Amino acid sequence: MANQDRFYLGEFEEILLLAVFRLKDNVYGDSLRRFIEEETGRSTSIGSVYTTLERLEQKGYISSWQGEATPEHGGRAKRYFKIESPGVRALHETRTIRAKMWAGVTGLPDLGGLPA
Repeated sequence: MANQDRFYLGEFEEILLLAVFRLKDNVYGDSLRRFIEEETGRSTSIGSVYTTLERLEQKGYISSWQGEATPEHGGRAKRYFKIESPGVRALHETRTIRAKMWAGVTGLPDLGGLPA
């Protein structure tokens, strides 16, 4: 039976939470989208970023606040995000689970020249 006190992250939740942690200051939706695309090579929609940010905030893993309106943002205020201690704990637990799962993996088939 699963422990209800554990913190679980889906793949995109993990990627997004790591991006919030790594960017630290002035983290907002589009900066996260661009960072994820640069780091992963994965095309990411702004809608999926904000949907996942809302879910992470509901879980208490991040918090957000509205900044001041800016001309470069069309006169609208940016919504900024920061990681909270439950989010850090979720990252630690996810890394531990992944390490345990990979620990017994041997003999993966060759990818035929594809990057590992």
